[in-house]
Amino acid sequence: MSWRSHGKDNASLVEALRGNEILRSASVANAMLLVDRGLYCTKDGGRAYVDAPQAIGAAATISAPHMHAYCLELMRDHLKPGARCLDVGSGSGYLTAIMAHMVDGGGVGGRRGKATGIEHIPELVEESRRNARRDPKTAPLLESGALELLVGDGRLGHAVGGPYDCIHVGAAASEVPAALTEQLAEGGRLVVPVGQEGETQNLCVIDRKGDGSLATEEVMRVVYVPLCSKSHQLDKRRWM
Repeated sequence: MSWRSHGKDNASLVEALRGNEILRSASVANAMLLVDRGLYCTKDGGRAYVDAPQAIGAAATISAPHMHAYCLELMRDHLKPGARCLDVGSGSGYLTAIMAHMVDGGGVGGRRGKATGIEHIPELVEESRRNARRDPKTAPLLESGALELLVGDGRLGHAVGGPYDCIHVGAAASEVPAALTEQLAEGGRLVVPVGQEGETQNLCVIDRKGDGSLATEEVMRVVYVPLCSKSHQLDKRRWM
């Protein structure tokens, strides 16, 4: 599937995503306007607003803008002020920052939520924190703790911060990670690509019902990098 939602800056990128009807809600569009992708896509800043994945170092990528927009739309009803959310494979910190803006709520009525990003490459976590600190609209969320960027194995989630109203996974799992479904709150949603490395995968939406059961829907075919160990990711021979 190919999209042509390119922009020359962040505002025109968001407008293109809206024009192509990938962005359908004001809440997601407004949050994407608050977080300038160019501040998080620094390896090739000239391509930050191109609707394509970009390398961010350590054999990792930042997803194409249309995929971020599509996933945010799938999660929007679970990214309300006061919600707790987890971004697995947070990479540059871009999507986690958008999620943080959506759940923060400014503390009005005690509704300040929290977005946690977890990433197993320490250098990427440090870079993501630098990205957030130089983002004038996001730095206050990092300072307040409404945005948290941690080193860890995202395949295991981050149980101490749960249960979560929403979990996003930015890499393809070979099967639905049980650790992540266990960390979903009642009514919570997990968005995760499921399938084998190097093959077309299914983007799955998994909801935890009130009785504790899980409902799974396959919403589209995608191709993501694998959700894997740090050593597997950094094996340069695989990327030659």
